[in-house]
Amino acid sequence: MPFTTFNELLSKIAHMGRNHQPQVTVEKSITARCQDLMDSNSEVANLVWAREILHQYKSLSSAQKQQFFLDITQLFGVNTSLIEQKIQTWIQDKDAVCLRQFHFLSEPASQNLLRTLNFAPNATLDLVNMRSDLLQYIKNTPTLKSLDADFLHLFRSWFNRGFLYLKRIDWSTSADTLEKIMAYEAVHEIKGWDDLRKRVGDSDRALYAYFHPALGNEPLIFVQVALMNHIPDSIGSILHTDRDHIDPQRATTAVFYSISNCQRGLRGVSFGNFLIKQVVESIRHAFPNLENFVTLSPVPEFKNWAVKQLDNPDSILSSQQVNFIEDLHLLDTPRPMPADVQQQLRHIIAKYLIYARTPQGNVYDPVAKFHLGNGAELYNIHMLADTTEKGLQNAWGCMVNYRYNTDDIEGNHDAYYSQNNIAISQIVASYTSDMGGRL
Repeated sequence: MPFTTFNELLSKIAHMGRNHQPQVTVEKSITARCQDLMDSNSEVANLVWAREILHQYKSLSSAQKQQFFLDITQLFGVNTSLIEQKIQTWIQDKDAVCLRQFHFLSEPASQNLLRTLNFAPNATLDLVNMRSDLLQYIKNTPTLKSLDADFLHLFRSWFNRGFLYLKRIDWSTSADTLEKIMAYEAVHEIKGWDDLRKRVGDSDRALYAYFHPALGNEPLIFVQVALMNHIPDSIGSILHTDRDHIDPQRATTAVFYSISNCQRGLRGVSFGNFLIKQVVESIRHAFPNLENFVTLSPVPEFKNWAVKQLDNPDSILSSQQVNFIEDLHLLDTPRPMPADVQQQLRHIIAKYLIYARTPQGNVYDPVAKFHLGNGAELYNIHMLADTTEKGLQNAWGCMVNYRYNTDDIEGNHDAYYSQNNIAISQIVASYTSDMGGRL
């Protein structure tokens, strides 16, 4: 008799698997079920048990999830005794086959467990969400870092560029996907359906997202684009409801004004560098008059960093600049900001973006690291460009243009990663001489 639904087929497979494998009882712990899964040689049983494990995991409390991760880390590690035997064999024989065997033996069993769990229908998204849970516990439980490394190793393979597809989101896109876009927007809040319609439905606005076949209509990352005839100096010129509309075919500038990662469980898997470059290629062919490809980006860590310089004896800021930051911090953000204050703050933010580095030598600001590492140029800095509460809290309202010059992207990228050099425009270069003064 033919099966009328996938669930009927799955039930049949479950019945077949249980005829060939020990019965899994509801009393078993989720860790014991994982052990059964790893001990099984039946593919049909593996599918059933993987589904049951993932289902049971969702019902665990936060404390139980943390204990589950600890159990997996402890029980599904590397078989050190077999590795020691293989090392001795290699020392004696110097056999290439032995080296390959050593490679597979050195893989922790937890990686194979995650692969096997992925047998279940729609399991990939469940595993992405599982890692999202795991990331909550790592800070206070460092022993879980090894399990996180297993997730990250597999995800970087499963979500490599070859599996992703780019899709333009417009007003005809399914309501389910549009709702997800509203929920995942992380830079400039989308205030309801009317606001979303303007961002994806207006002819001079566009939104592009990456998807993965295993995640269905769940976006991985998306970028919002404004088609304009100038390089903007404030987010209001892009988002205001009464803004001027233009004919997109006459646009000279594509502005990437918001990039949002959607899946916390895929943190550390890079999509943005591919996304920007592919959108540039797609949009330049659709709108041949485009000459500039720029961002209007936040500076999310600037204010926190600047305030920390008040107690930093090794600060890259001069004593006059530290005094300026102290006065500005005490007064909060004067509006309108006097021209001399804007000038000094612009200089300090230029110094921050160019010279502030992490202990590893990377650019300190995460948004700057993203765009400069992708081959962009630090093009311009704007004061009071974002006067929302979030914008003022993060950077006293400052925003930045990064420019993607298609002829220079690869060279800038290579210089950043090989020499820690960043590309800056003549405009930004003019901001880098020392300036003093108090408010």
